[in-house]
Amino acid sequence: MKRFLLQLFTWWNGETLGTRFFTWRKGIAVGKDDQGNLYYRNKDGSRRWVIYNGVADASRIPPGWHGWMHHRTDEPPAAYKPRDWEKPYLPNPTGTAMAYRPPGSILHGKPVTPARPDYEPWSPAGR
Repeated sequence: MKRFLLQLFTWWNGETLGTRFFTWRKGIAVGKDDQGNLYYRNKDGSRRWVIYNGVADASRIPPGWHGWMHHRTDEPPAAYKPRDWEKPYLPNPTGTAMAYRPPGSILHGKPVTPARPDYEPWSPAGR
């Protein structure tokens, strides 16, 4: 029952019922990436879409599949082998405790107070 309600009311937890029905009627399975995302196209190839394995996050699409999704290539990519210099995938940390907070940010763990303020407000009488 929980899965049905999630598919009915949320779009970020995988596919909705509408997407599932559309994929069942018109979708042709093209492939699957290493994260378990499924890729589909319609009969004439004019529409392409992805069914995410878990939370919908566009940064989870590998580079080869990204090119295919945006019609940069007609052939689906082969198995993706990351380069030696590439870092492993990490989910987008925005809005979490792992988000980047630069020094001086009010959300930074230790806010830095500058010795001399960078901003001096304008005063009409103070010349």
